[in-house]
Amino acid sequence: MDRRHLLRLGGAFSALGVGAPFALQLAAAGSAAGQSAPDYKALVCVFLYGGNDSHNTVLATDADSWGRYFAARNTGADPIALMPPGTAATPVGQTSAVTGRVAQADSPEAWGGVLPIAPRTAQAIPAGTNASSRTFALHPFLGPLQSLFNQGRLAVLANVGTLVQPTTKAQYQAKSVTLPTSLFSHNDQQSTWQALSVEGARSGWGGRFGDLLAGMNGQNTLFTAVSAAGNAVFLAGQSVVQYQLSTGTQPAVVINGAQGSTLFGSRLAPSRMRDVISDTNLTSNFAADYSTVVGRSISAAATVNSAFTQPLAVSIPAAPAYVNPVTGRTETNSLALQLQTVARMIAASSELGVRRQVFFVSLGGWDTHDFQNTTQPNLLAKVAHALSYFDGALSNVGGLDRRGQVTTFTASDFSRGFTTNGDGTDHAWGGCQFIMGGAVRGGDMYGQYPTLGVDVNGFNNPDNIGGAQIPTASVDQYGATLGRWFGVSDADIDLIFPRLRNFGTRYLGFV
Repeated sequence: MDRRHLLRLGGAFSALGVGAPFALQLAAAGSAAGQSAPDYKALVCVFLYGGNDSHNTVLATDADSWGRYFAARNTGADPIALMPPGTAATPVGQTSAVTGRVAQADSPEAWGGVLPIAPRTAQAIPAGTNASSRTFALHPFLGPLQSLFNQGRLAVLANVGTLVQPTTKAQYQAKSVTLPTSLFSHNDQQSTWQALSVEGARSGWGGRFGDLLAGMNGQNTLFTAVSAAGNAVFLAGQSVVQYQLSTGTQPAVVINGAQGSTLFGSRLAPSRMRDVISDTNLTSNFAADYSTVVGRSISAAATVNSAFTQPLAVSIPAAPAYVNPVTGRTETNSLALQLQTVARMIAASSELGVRRQVFFVSLGGWDTHDFQNTTQPNLLAKVAHALSYFDGALSNVGGLDRRGQVTTFTASDFSRGFTTNGDGTDHAWGGCQFIMGGAVRGGDMYGQYPTLGVDVNGFNNPDNIGGAQIPTASVDQYGATLGRWFGVSDADIDLIFPRLRNFGTRYLGFV
């Protein structure tokens, strides 16, 4: 570890009191071990703000599961049930043989059937059903992800969510176990996913990974945790400060007056302005600290923007045009633009001298209480378009395939209710997430896909409470599995995810 980073870690861990020497020792050991590793690794979090409806993202298609799904969702003013596998798309204006309704551009009848996937690992039979085996599929607009799954670079994690400890339906109903605080609240569950605590948390597990491994980045620790989607608690560490980028050819935000070639017609004025705003010889500690931050920002912006002009970063292609599959119109895919910036940052990693990076990108709009048939399909298609582009961009960076060094994963506030509210879905709990990369054990599903169905006509779903699925995998297990691949030691994993000891399985095996 370099001396400055060691001192920063010492200051950050001083709040731990008597535990500080032990915590600092673990951090130093993890970073020192990383110094001898010549590899580069990056984690990329794709956060879907608003709560993605997993029931229309990854579907169980065996007859029993599909029957319960279709019965629950093929109702209301604007039914949201997707069409079964193998169903041809019904032309707009014609009558569907499956539902008897006239197909509209924003109705499932016009999109064709869900896309089958065949996980290699057999899934357990859902309790209380007549299924002899389980089969699965993806939303009709997730074709690029179906291809990545079949090629072995994409995996599905089933029924994951925020948990304090393993929880059964009986325990939930009896209130005999500790539950996450403020379930079903957007802000609190977003924070719990990113920081393991409700809104107001000051550091996230991505930032804590950075704390432990930033020493591998030499003097450029500022580029350890990078967001292309604004401020995110996920990247906030105890010593690592997240670095925010915009999208574009020069992504680092610059202070125009201080970094331009002229100011008020003078070629000398920019340098004089830099001297003034970065002067740390001030009587006020606050002003001196602020000047230090400004000076660091000026230096970092110049470094990043220069690195982005180098051949490897420039070689990252732009994403292909995105067409909304519901409207047929060309739209901007902000997620693809963010991932282009991330890909260029990865391509510039040698130029920047970094070997461990955590990235954050996001896409909003997933709170589909209404108009789900218009909103969610377009958002899912944007995710598929962006992830497929990112996979391709990393496949050839200066003649090297970088996909094995980068693991990309999705996260969201929560899933949505199993039943429709008429034309949308309401807040729920556990849901499915995607993990992509060359190191991913793809083509498979991890965790336990839940039993489907609401409690009616004597059927008692052991995984369902009020339309929400109780998670069978925790965010802690999800993050720990990613952290272990990233290079965080088992001991440090326990520091970052203290609730992990409540779960029998520490690591979920998808990387």
